[in-house]
Amino acid sequence: MSTVAICPTCGSHSRIKEVEGKVRYQAVQDEETFKKISQLKKAMEKFKAKAEQLEEELEEIKNRAV
Repeated sequence: MSTVAICPTCGSHSRIKEVEGKVRYQAVQDEETFKKISQLKKAMEKFKAKAEQLEEELEEIKNRAV
């Protein structure tokens, strides 16, 4: 992930890049933010589905052991 900080000139949230010893700030656009949030939501849904599947498998294993 990118390093984000407040830009000292305009005060917006910006990505920081260091190129040839100079720090460059690039403003984070709302569109980019919504895209990242959407990606994170999709990833969380996948992990949630996997966790639920593993819980079901664990419950089946517990029931077999009894």
